[in-house]
Amino acid sequence: MELLDETDLKILRILQNDAKKTTKDIAKQLHLTASPVYERIRRLEKKGYIKHYVAILDKKMLNRPVTAICMVSLRYHNEGFIDTFEQQIKELVEVQECYHMAGKVDFFLKIHLEGLEEYHEFVRSKLSKIHNIGVLESYFVLKEVHNTTAIDF
Repeated sequence: MELLDETDLKILRILQNDAKKTTKDIAKQLHLTASPVYERIRRLEKKGYIKHYVAILDKKMLNRPVTAICMVSLRYHNEGFIDTFEQQIKELVEVQECYHMAGKVDFFLKIHLEGLEEYHEFVRSKLSKIHNIGVLESYFVLKEVHNTTAIDF
């Protein structure tokens, strides 16, 4: 893996804070010209340091104020069962994040919903249709204390 210099790191910090910053704005902030900054950003994208650019939406304004955390333990753990579960979860549009875990539970799911009734319907009509789920524990976020997409480096 290619080592990044301090300028590359500064560019990444700027972009992860505000991906809409123009190359010209970044160059001005770093006391450089736009052309080398543009080339550095393209290289960082090509090398995979920058995966993609997104807009982070306000879930409350989109009527998805309830965050549910589902901890899933599977009955069977061989590769085929795990692959099947992962594919089935990817097809559920309600699941925003899914992590395969080491420890007491197998999978951690994060879901943003309109309310508890919607969650109940999701579990009843979709999640419960996945046959290999052994135990499903649900938790609901009372207050979002800290949420960031930024990686500290």
